[in-house]
Amino acid sequence: MGEIAMPTVEPRETRATADALDDRRLSPQRQTGGPQNGLYPPHNPGRSSRMIGEVVVDLGLADRETVDEAVSAAREQGRPTGLVLVERGILRHDQLARVVAERFGLDFVDLAVYDLDMGATNLISAETAKRYQALPVGFTDDGSLLVAMANPTNVLTIDDIGMMSGRRIRPAAASVEDLNQMLTRLVRMDESIESIVEEEEEQGEQDLLVDDADEGAPIIKLVHSIVAQAVQQSASDIHVNPEEGDTRVMFRVDGVLSPAATVKRKMAAAVVSRIKILAELDISEKRVPQDGRFALTVDGRRIDIRVVTLPLVNGEGVVMRILDKGVVVEDLESLGMQQDDQRRFTLAINRPNGAVLVTGPTGSGKSTTLYTALNALNDGERSILTIEDPVEQRIAGIKQMQIAPKAGVTFDVGLRSMLRADPDVIMVGEIRDRETAHIAVEAALTGHLVLSTLHTRDAPSALGRLIDMGIEPFLVSSAVDCIVAQRLVRTLCQHCKRPQTVSDSVLAEHGLAGAEPYEPVGCSRCGNSGYRGRIGIYEVMSVSEPIRALILERAAVDEMVKVAVAEGMLRLRDDGLQKVRDGITTIAEIERMTNSML
Repeated sequence: MGEIAMPTVEPRETRATADALDDRRLSPQRQTGGPQNGLYPPHNPGRSSRMIGEVVVDLGLADRETVDEAVSAAREQGRPTGLVLVERGILRHDQLARVVAERFGLDFVDLAVYDLDMGATNLISAETAKRYQALPVGFTDDGSLLVAMANPTNVLTIDDIGMMSGRRIRPAAASVEDLNQMLTRLVRMDESIESIVEEEEEQGEQDLLVDDADEGAPIIKLVHSIVAQAVQQSASDIHVNPEEGDTRVMFRVDGVLSPAATVKRKMAAAVVSRIKILAELDISEKRVPQDGRFALTVDGRRIDIRVVTLPLVNGEGVVMRILDKGVVVEDLESLGMQQDDQRRFTLAINRPNGAVLVTGPTGSGKSTTLYTALNALNDGERSILTIEDPVEQRIAGIKQMQIAPKAGVTFDVGLRSMLRADPDVIMVGEIRDRETAHIAVEAALTGHLVLSTLHTRDAPSALGRLIDMGIEPFLVSSAVDCIVAQRLVRTLCQHCKRPQTVSDSVLAEHGLAGAEPYEPVGCSRCGNSGYRGRIGIYEVMSVSEPIRALILERAAVDEMVKVAVAEGMLRLRDDGLQKVRDGITTIAEIERMTNSML
């Protein structure tokens, strides 16, 4: 396909770390007895009489007491035992699939390492496979079709795929998580790319930008496919970067940019123009930056997208920020704070008044922390108002306002109006100027709980930042109760991480004496990066009486740091190193995110 080159990721990597499941007891075998990565036949073919909990204990995945508690909870809630085991973190999705396979005497297919037979996969469409949650992955020696299934006991699905393929079906259990990822990979941009290559020969660039009603237009399909792929990979941003030749499309996943696609130069302008049309921007204006937004529905989820265009030397560039409305606000435990830090933060947000500030650079997860705090406070007994730019997540029971500078609704104007609307809790998306800071401090002093963000490198610096904005020290010392500084670090992929060999001297140099750190390896589940997801590292400072006294004295930040540390505050780097000891992240990640603070 000449016009657009897509990187290909095939599930061929072998798992590089020991699984919690004893792989010696479930060694991969062909039906004929030879080794084959990713296919695990059962020990006892045919239906077993053991229950799920018994299989989990027999395979050494969890102790009897833990499993019994989960089984009891599942019975009380009337829910599947396996689902409860996964929700409690006792099993991963792939381990649950192995347990189900062993329970019913079926094969287990590890899609992260299994070598797909595309001849089998193409026997049914990707849409059909997604609907049935079942994917043909290969053929057995007797000619049967091996089908990886989320529910391998569903006889209706087995019969339907058998009729569609004209073959005898051999069902195999597969991880729901891996199956969904594989199905999404299979529904790629191929059709869109082929359409563009074919239609480009017959149409000019302007002809490709047809009316919105024509959903089959190649550029429309390409833009929608780029967004869909970014959402599937949990990307936060899409960068369309014009270069001297082709235009590169890059996704920011877990805070790191990586290539996603290449668009030929003669088609790049049409792609940018299509994005501008969606965002209701002026397609004729290419000399000045513009910003807008639009929304798409991807897999039944509403995705809001902020768009910024930039007039660059090689052409017009675009950056799209993805705001996924389907993301669920988690509880405070999900943030990853240490126990003492979470206790300080919880006490602060449950006070009837005062200000709680969250600091850090752009993209450090400040909004997530504020949303989590709002979710904890949203008990139906408080009037909670927010003013944001933009409203990234909508929470039932909370009144949320979007700023609109063109209409005169700025942070300070909206905040002033909120104070007349009988609020208990006010969340200000960001304190950007003196006027907003002054109103927020006044609100905190007059009986309201105020949550907001600032851009400072650490927690103590936020106090000096407010004073620099023109807020009197006596107001700052009276209003602010707690400050949280944070960064986001990538977490190790639990499927492929492995122990790292580090000398005792290097460990001691990093403050990790006696620790056993891990390093990233890379597998298909994590896109070969070795990392999957991010977690926060935190610095939570309670504004105690000694610190209030230092504020009034306009003391240096270093003096406040000494007092806060003596009172138990954990610095960002120290929190990160604790997460290294716990096997959550790596030394390199902590160095990358905190090196500028040394």
